[in-house]
Amino acid sequence: MEVYALIGASGTGKSHNANSVMEQYNIEVMIDDGLLIKDGKKMAGSSAKAEETTVGAVKRAIFHDPLHAAEVRERIGQLQPKKILILGTSEKMIDKITAALNLPPVKNKIFIQDIVTPEQIELAQSMRREGKHVIPLPSIEVKKDLPNYWIDSIWSFMTKKNKDKSKGKEKDKEQENDKSRMSSEDKCIVRPRFSQLGRLTISENAIEQLVRYNLTRQEEFDGNAKIHVDMNDFGVSIYCEMKIKFGIPMQPAIERFQVNTIRDLDEMTNLSVGRIDVRIIGITA
Repeated sequence: MEVYALIGASGTGKSHNANSVMEQYNIEVMIDDGLLIKDGKKMAGSSAKAEETTVGAVKRAIFHDPLHAAEVRERIGQLQPKKILILGTSEKMIDKITAALNLPPVKNKIFIQDIVTPEQIELAQSMRREGKHVIPLPSIEVKKDLPNYWIDSIWSFMTKKNKDKSKGKEKDKEQENDKSRMSSEDKCIVRPRFSQLGRLTISENAIEQLVRYNLTRQEEFDGNAKIHVDMNDFGVSIYCEMKIKFGIPMQPAIERFQVNTIRDLDEMTNLSVGRIDVRIIGITA
């Protein structure tokens, strides 16, 4: 197994650029912030972004917990990748991760300043100052583990720094073409619990009002519904009791209400909706 390292200070864009590095070197899996990632999916581990404190996040990222390290080691053994990329803030951090996971010495060390421009680093650091952290996974993957987090998607541009002087003009043209189109590389941004910006709380009452507003937009239902909202670590569960107007096909109307409500809650709150149970308790004129 060949081990590659992408090294750079916090907030310089490592996670944002990790997939392009993997593509360039034909790397199959990566280690980032406590997660083992392959093909845009989490294979093992748990995100350091879920920790309550900065110290806890650092320990999670370097696999300080023996059980956490053992889980990822076992999965690496099952996957048997030929190449693996490790993201870290320093060479010392990379060494701690390779030791914890019993990986071979690093073959190639890639420094973030060698693959992105100073302007790109400044943009990444600006995001970090706002409390935003990039995870190189699609939002739907991250919501499985962090359902109640502020989560948003970004699309990254695939750019590579040209080091071949003899083909400089041709490479520059390719790079401009890359910048002109978005890649299919979907990532997400989260605000971890250890962000110093403060805590965002969305009350169950606010969720109930959003659900009730959706009911008023569908003429099939009586807006005077009983709504119960349960918020937990797995997301939001909603229970509704309502009346439907006479002559309306029930199932299509209920499904439309469920789909519209899940969509609006996702767009407005970024909360993961586990289920919306609907009980029709009567018919109204």
